[in-house]
Amino acid sequence: MKKSLIALALVGAFAAPAFAEEAAAPAEHTFTANIGAVTNYVFRGITQSQHQPAIQGGVDYAHSSGIYVGAWASSIEWVNRRDYVYQKDNNIELDLYAGYKGAIGDFSYDVGAIRYFYPGDFNVAGTAVTANTTEAYIAGSWKYFTLKYNRALTSFIGWGNTTADTKSKGSDYIDLTMTYPIDETLNVIAHIGHQNVKNNSFASYNDIKLGVTKDFGFAVVGLAYTATDADHKVLNGDYNFSGKNAGKQVLAASITKTF
Repeated sequence: MKKSLIALALVGAFAAPAFAEEAAAPAEHTFTANIGAVTNYVFRGITQSQHQPAIQGGVDYAHSSGIYVGAWASSIEWVNRRDYVYQKDNNIELDLYAGYKGAIGDFSYDVGAIRYFYPGDFNVAGTAVTANTTEAYIAGSWKYFTLKYNRALTSFIGWGNTTADTKSKGSDYIDLTMTYPIDETLNVIAHIGHQNVKNNSFASYNDIKLGVTKDFGFAVVGLAYTATDADHKVLNGDYNFSGKNAGKQVLAASITKTF
């Protein structure tokens, strides 16, 4: 996950031979930060920057018990058409999240919640709404594979009306991701996901991602291809944001530095 924590470990000191064979204890409190840029901010197969570059960054805190909290932000260029959602004074996405990570043998798990904030003014057909969303998630990982499930706990009313049957609370997203290490610095990533939009099945879609990441020491550089079948589903034939197909196939590069 783009908001996932990066685990750090303390290096043990070998000043005394009696402690030479003891493993270093993990830090009780771990703070990390990251900053980066992408040529196209793609989330679940849909561009959030209208196929333009974006600047991103975040901070994370993890406790040795497994509890973590964090914040992440990205510049965006979101929806801007009055027949869908009119948005103004909004150029940023801010995500706040918290959860718990643990492991049982080779199996690790992650449970938590995330809140997506989109500061600015929104309205649908003249009725004020907000695109802010809260999701709960649970994930399990084994070897190279991670299966994750997200479920919306709040509702966004869209597609031009405000009737109760268009509320999206209960929408969910499930995805399977494989991260295969070629060596200590190079990973190959394969991903498939399905977005289900509650009470708006015509807006549901599938997405895929194929990519690589390379750690050069000074930063991690990535290249990823994403595609969806959302391009013929919504708004005059596609996920059309300001006249641009937000769900079309994309090849995007990224660079991230973690501190």
